Amino acid sequence: MAADNSVVAKVELPPLKPQSLKSRLAPTPGQRPKYAATVKNAAGDEVVLGCPQATRALVALMDVHAVNGGAACHWGGPAAFAEVNSAIHGLMFRTTGRQWHEAFNYVNDAGHAENGIYALRANLGFDGLTFEALKGFRSIQSKLTGHGESHINPEGVLLSNGPLGSALPQAQGLAIGDKLAGNDRVTLAVVSDGASMEGEAKEAFAAIPGIASKGRMNPFVMVVSDNDTKLSGRITQDAFSMQPTFEALDDLGWDVRRVANGHDLAAVYLAVEKAVADARANPARPVCLWLKTIKGYGVKSTMENASGGHGFPLANGEKIVEFVDEICANATPAEFADWARALRLDWEQKEAAKKAKAAAAAANPAPATAAVKKDKVQAGLAAGATKAAMEGLPVYSVSSDVQGSTGISAFQKATGHYIEVGIAESNMISVAAGLSKVGFIPIVDTFGQFGVTKGNLPLTMAALSQAPVIAMFSHVGFQDAADGASHQATTYFAAVSAIPHTIVIAPSCSEEAEAFMHQAIHHIADERTAGRDGESVVFFVGRENYPVRWVENPRYDWGRAQVIQEGNDVVLVGSGVLFNKALEAAKLLAAKGKSATVINNPFINRVDVETIGGAVRRCGGRLVTIEDHQVIGGMGAQVSHALSAAGIAHRAVSLGIHGEFGQSAYLAEELYAKHGLTGPRMAEAALGLIG
Repeated sequence: MAADNSVVAKVELPPLKPQSLKSRLAPTPGQRPKYAATVKNAAGDEVVLGCPQATRALVALMDVHAVNGGAACHWGGPAAFAEVNSAIHGLMFRTTGRQWHEAFNYVNDAGHAENGIYALRANLGFDGLTFEALKGFRSIQSKLTGHGESHINPEGVLLSNGPLGSALPQAQGLAIGDKLAGNDRVTLAVVSDGASMEGEAKEAFAAIPGIASKGRMNPFVMVVSDNDTKLSGRITQDAFSMQPTFEALDDLGWDVRRVANGHDLAAVYLAVEKAVADARANPARPVCLWLKTIKGYGVKSTMENASGGHGFPLANGEKIVEFVDEICANATPAEFADWARALRLDWEQKEAAKKAKAAAAAANPAPATAAVKKDKVQAGLAAGATKAAMEGLPVYSVSSDVQGSTGISAFQKATGHYIEVGIAESNMISVAAGLSKVGFIPIVDTFGQFGVTKGNLPLTMAALSQAPVIAMFSHVGFQDAADGASHQATTYFAAVSAIPHTIVIAPSCSEEAEAFMHQAIHHIADERTAGRDGESVVFFVGRENYPVRWVENPRYDWGRAQVIQEGNDVVLVGSGVLFNKALEAAKLLAAKGKSATVINNPFINRVDVETIGGAVRRCGGRLVTIEDHQVIGGMGAQVSHALSAAGIAHRAVSLGIHGEFGQSAYLAEELYAKHGLTGPRMAEAALGLIG
């Protein structure tokens, strides 16, 4: 490879003009905020803004509705961003002579704070949003998704967000595009300090001022909320300080302005106003507002919490009255107070109903039945890793902030063998590859969507470097229902199954997960002892509880599928989070006099043709698969391909997702029903084959 010094003749081209795309964003609201705060602008004029206190109160109230539905929510992030988003929206919506979105691109990279934007905009009357609409937050019926999603809410979201750091580089593209198109528009991008740890964010940190300095970008303002806090705790304590990164922004070419108190609305507004004016005056030097904020601001307990109350701290409406009163400094508007009391009353009524039901059950006890023991599948992965470490194998965990959610924290607490590299999934896997070359057996963990996207190249390079790693990727498919499409990995099998020297496993219960994690560690160790390189192993698991085993005294043999029951009419194959649907389908078929062979197929890209193929032959070639994954490149496709390659004739129906993104829902089951990933649909497909 060398420099391209070839000579190409210039061609005659018409003027470069972008296609005319009609904006779907809602127009500038024309009403005064229902709950307002006033500040003075640089000219001394009064400016009316949405009240940040009202934003926080609304976030708390809407979150209770979501948690009542079964959805987890965010609190700390939107509480930290309330003032700056109020200021930004106030400035944008003061646009005259044209729509606000013709003057500004607003990009929120901090998707975990999107509910704060919904709350603010409902207060402003944007897009006809009402307080009543906020009650549907994160439900399958609402466009107010867990993170901002333009495919569901194009009136409110320009660029979808969720995976930290992903929207900032896209915002850079908006500013470059506006420059090329000759648009008079400023791009405003809001990011968190946690997102600033991501590699793609750091690339944009360097590229934005670099490209701007060459006159190739429109005015750009980046707002960083710095509170030294991420999902699992304090950034500096758990990983490393981000202060040198922010201090270096000036050297990269940013015009950095520090705002010491990001909750001083008047100061924040003036800073935003001046940043926009200066960026317009000199587009060659983008402006960075470095705001010091407090995550969970407004409630003492969350402000002091190590994670800043990242997740909403209330599990129901029991304490919402006191929570909102604290936000509002005991001057709660009547509307909010009534709303909070209604939520409290709802909780009281539900508690009374529970007690009445318990009393009735005690008075008329039902025959005792053995309870089915359940656990999260990832708990088995941590247990298997701990067991191997206790046997003396050099197992070491490398995490990127979500270890409490993925379940590997149990291993970390038990052994102390771990390091956290911050919110940086790509770096996490690359670090693990280095550890592997030194002789350790590293385990990385994150949510499935981040693992297979941000981690794909590092996984490939680990394999290419003969540096096997073990990955625990959780919350796959629709299991992360409430967070929405940006967090729902639906291409995870397809993304990694073709990486050479990489084994993909989707365990369906905790005992299976424990067995295969333990075997995976030994597999790598044994291969190395024999002078071979070993192979990476990627585990995909959900987030919900499942039976710890499907049959008594199960066997978990490396590389083999598991036959749970045998039948003669059709083969039902499942794996991972939807294997239970295959069992349900078999029961429905039995009720109709049809018998099914049910197979748990954990080894996704190493298909056990002997077991599955033999069963398919015995059942006349009839096969139905089910998975929480796109049909293209999924488990069913890989099984069918392997059977065809082995010359085993079959007719297959694969139940999966058909080329669509997901969306927020309180429960994964709602999304499974919408996409036909249910036991009854699997039984129906089987009957169609049986005839």
